[in-house]
Amino acid sequence: MKYIVTILISAFCLTLAHSQSSLHSIIDTKAKAIDSDVISWRRHYHQYPELSNREFKTAERIAEQLRKMGLPVDTGMAITGVVAILDTGKPGPTIGLRADIDGLPVTERADIPFASKETSTYLGQDIGVMHACGHDTHIAMLLGTAQILVDMKEELVGKVVFVFQPAEEGAPPGEEGGAKLMVKEGIIEKYGIEVMFGQHINSMTPVGQIKYKLGGIMAAADRFVIKVKGKQTHGSQPWAGVDPVTAAAQIIQGLNNIVSRQTNLTKEAAVISVGKITGGTRNNIIPEEVELIGTIRTLDVEMQDIIHEKIHKTATLIAESSGATAEVTIDKYAPVTYNDPALTRKMIPSLFAAAGEENVRVVPAVTGAEDFSFFAEKVPSLYFFTGGQSLDATADEIYPHHTPDFYIDDSGLITGVKAMSYLAVDYLLSAQ
Repeated sequence: MKYIVTILISAFCLTLAHSQSSLHSIIDTKAKAIDSDVISWRRHYHQYPELSNREFKTAERIAEQLRKMGLPVDTGMAITGVVAILDTGKPGPTIGLRADIDGLPVTERADIPFASKETSTYLGQDIGVMHACGHDTHIAMLLGTAQILVDMKEELVGKVVFVFQPAEEGAPPGEEGGAKLMVKEGIIEKYGIEVMFGQHINSMTPVGQIKYKLGGIMAAADRFVIKVKGKQTHGSQPWAGVDPVTAAAQIIQGLNNIVSRQTNLTKEAAVISVGKITGGTRNNIIPEEVELIGTIRTLDVEMQDIIHEKIHKTATLIAESSGATAEVTIDKYAPVTYNDPALTRKMIPSLFAAAGEENVRVVPAVTGAEDFSFFAEKVPSLYFFTGGQSLDATADEIYPHHTPDFYIDDSGLITGVKAMSYLAVDYLLSAQ
């Protein structure tokens, strides 16, 4: 009897493997056929970026493209989110595939024909708008994946939910947005999503490569604001007032010391960075107030709590030592992006098949953050990096994300399309 059962199991596994191989070949053919379309889509979205919670034209175009594929589309979730559903009409799991759609307040310098010329106002400043983190490629790759899966509907089971999420970079102050708001508005429950898959293009990973990690892959991110209040006086008489500029400078040094001298970095990485300093009106007036705005990145919850406490204490006591005061506000933006170990192990063969086993690598966690983490808190999820660095790029031609010279090689998009398509098909097939 055991022998018969073993034979049946082996036969099932062979049939499954053959079916996967056949569907993979179909995906490869279709991905190659639509690659030029995916690149064209990406270049349009790159040329016309919009800021977080303001992706109105972006969302409208995405919805239009999805409807042309024959998919029912819901709009307006989390303000500008777009959700499309592929229902095969056959019983099976429901999976979510996610792309983020917002740009950044960065003025583009990249010398490309489809460079962004868009401008907007951000925190009271007029500035350029750019897809400086590759969200334009995420849109295009998920649209390509949607087209492939729609064409393969008869071979699939269950449902696929295509989630085009706004405001990944964070909603403007005073607003809600992003994955957190989508989850709050019930996206998981409304569509019955059981697992989520997401990817991020990476300008410092060669085209054709995929990188992943079990467990925490990206850091928690928090935003802090420190308002240092002194006493205004003439610049020629600093002793007649309390200088918040000097106190703010000392606070910045103190924040750096929290990481370099008070945090156990052998446990996990941590970062505190001040990204914006505002204060004063002219050269010969010591102002009454200086504001520091920055980010905190942690990969451990206990370390996160300790660092928050130390920021409050450091800023308050340094300000007090010079006669000033400091008000500290810390807002949690996103938790650690966590790859469910069981799901990740199950889907690693799909990544191998999409890119070639030699091109799929395990990487340490990074201190960048992703609000995909809110989906991963609700359902088992897998998030990975796809290469966008030109294979012939020299060291001085490779720029990090969130910079004016950020550049992604279009030839890497087909790997992302194949990876997302393989993950979807293989997960659905494994449920049969």
